[in-house]
Amino acid sequence: MLSKRIIVCLDVRDGQLTKGVRFQGNVDIGDPVDAARRYYLEGADEIVFYDITASAESRSIMLKVVERVAEAIFIPFSVGGGISSVARMRDVLLAGAEKISVNSAAVRYPGIISDGAEAFGSQAVVLGLDAKKVPPAGHCPSGYEVVIDGGRTPTGLDALAWALKAEALGAGEICLNSIDADGTLEGYELDLTALVSGAVEIPVIASGGAGAPAHLRDALVRGGASAALVASIVHYGTHPIPAIKEYLRSQGVAVRIPGVPGDGGLPGTGAGGTAGGGALP
Repeated sequence: MLSKRIIVCLDVRDGQLTKGVRFQGNVDIGDPVDAARRYYLEGADEIVFYDITASAESRSIMLKVVERVAEAIFIPFSVGGGISSVARMRDVLLAGAEKISVNSAAVRYPGIISDGAEAFGSQAVVLGLDAKKVPPAGHCPSGYEVVIDGGRTPTGLDALAWALKAEALGAGEICLNSIDADGTLEGYELDLTALVSGAVEIPVIASGGAGAPAHLRDALVRGGASAALVASIVHYGTHPIPAIKEYLRSQGVAVRIPGVPGDGGLPGTGAGGTAGGGALP
């Protein structure tokens, strides 16, 4: 049985770790490099770094911060925000990321997914998909609409149709975030998670709403997700990563626990990835 992954999300604004609710009211809560290192040592399986205002401000991602995070951890590292070309993808990978997350730019130019997959491999291209619940209608029969620019711009795109198209274009993974659940601590949007997870063949990361370990269990089991993204519950120390993993294991969910034989070794032994990513074509 493949282990489910616990992925920590670092939303970054002006170089600082930040957190909001439903993409609003963000407050700065610390240094992203320190946080990444701490979560790596606690046993996170991956880190996701989002420059949350890059797209809305029409600017490039802060590569210096990406480089500092990559130097501090030895697990897979995904980066998103303001990445709108293959050249920028290459810059992010050279700065130390293993994966690139494309979101708003992919909606405006879907070809960036296939271009990135051709240049770097599908495993390096993650579709970031932010979805908001809407009344089911002709343009959004699933009842979920894709929203871009950090939750600011509705697109009229059906979330399920977009997930399937992105997979066909070459995306290797989908990070599926519910805007309605984001930051609420009330649990993932399980209907959305199950809908997309059941329709695509590539891994789906459940995102938005984790407030307790049981929420992760539900997303990974009932929702069918391959991984669960967490933010507030680890940022504020209410549920540390080791406690989350122990709970999931007690519930029969296969997770990697560092130091347990067969689970991939201790942090720092090279298990799970290497800083700086792999070679680029």
